[in-house]
Amino acid sequence: MTAKPENTRFLWGASTAPHQIEGNNINSDWWQREGQVPGLERSGDACDSYHRYEEDMRLLADAGLNAYRFGVEWARVEPVPGEFSRAELAHYRRMIDKALELGLTPVVTLHHFTNPAWFPAEGGWLGERGIDRFVSYVERVCSILGDVPYVATMNEPNMLAMMMTMERQMLQQTRQARAEAKTEGDEVWQSPTVDNDFRPKLPAPDPAIGDVLVKAHHAVRDIVRGRTGAAVGWTVANRAFVARPGAEEKLTELEHVWENLYLEAARGDDFIGVQSYSSQWIGEDGIEPHPQLPDNTQVGTAYRPDSLGMAVRHTWDVTGGVPILVTENGIATEDDTRRIAYTRSALEGLFAAAEDGIDVRGYLHWTALDNYEWGHWEPKFGLIAVDRETFERRPKPSLAWLGGVARRGRP
Repeated sequence: MTAKPENTRFLWGASTAPHQIEGNNINSDWWQREGQVPGLERSGDACDSYHRYEEDMRLLADAGLNAYRFGVEWARVEPVPGEFSRAELAHYRRMIDKALELGLTPVVTLHHFTNPAWFPAEGGWLGERGIDRFVSYVERVCSILGDVPYVATMNEPNMLAMMMTMERQMLQQTRQARAEAKTEGDEVWQSPTVDNDFRPKLPAPDPAIGDVLVKAHHAVRDIVRGRTGAAVGWTVANRAFVARPGAEEKLTELEHVWENLYLEAARGDDFIGVQSYSSQWIGEDGIEPHPQLPDNTQVGTAYRPDSLGMAVRHTWDVTGGVPILVTENGIATEDDTRRIAYTRSALEGLFAAAEDGIDVRGYLHWTALDNYEWGHWEPKFGLIAVDRETFERRPKPSLAWLGGVARRGRP
């Protein structure tokens, strides 16, 4: 199935996630985790975008962008099981209206890693009621999505599955430590966005968890289609793996576990969200650590703007030609000139793929604002800096640069 005709305008914009920018998401499982896990910084007020979303959107629109991806926060909409907040639904509807008023195409994400605190207490995604709970939530949110052109059901289910796998492993280690009477509190938070030699290796996402998330996506896909005018899909984190000579079998194995399981599930979708930041080599023993080079990003990944073109081509091949919307691409750096250089090169790869016949519907940069990066504040991905004391927004040169690209229509 292809996207509806009204969705064919090429989108130039930026993306955000509610927990990372809104602030005081007190009913979420992440908020609870922040108060319990050593080394995990608090999100607190975040960027206070819950109250300042109009200013954020206006900065994007004034720069020349025509799209904004943002999320609806499940923990706000359903703070207790079965009780839905009309006020919060109205809040997100106002965000949609404001985006449309400013000429920004709203791309709305229904689940971006965070859950209501009660959800994991019930067993979460793997519980008996997990998918039904998600369906019920999505049905309510559809009441405000009637004229939204693009809806992503879930953000990076492969990374969500990885985080669930990692959490399960940490729980098992804690139980073992208690059983052996070892000292507790030795575990320090490891952000899923950091990938370098100084932290434990990220575990591969358990395919059994992935299968459940696929079922959840499929369960709500037709609901959103039937109740709104949106093109519906989900977004996948693309690792842009490349095999060393002799590691082709290992590449096939890891691509399935990390990406293809989720890309194959998108074959009936209206679009697929590509999210790419870097590339990694696959050796016979698995994923090779990023070399520790001076130009590595703030989260330890290699400077690889070519990964976007690689990810788009891989996604196109695996999905069998589902239209592509780049929903995240960016670099963690304090140096905005590097951000511009990275993005220019990434866009050149994207447009080369489009010129080869791949149906690319848009490019949404990660991220609009320097934000709470899932456990820490140091990485700077934003086109706009935010003073964490006053919440003053300070657009970076990269925002004006990307707006200029948007006006021209290409890098």
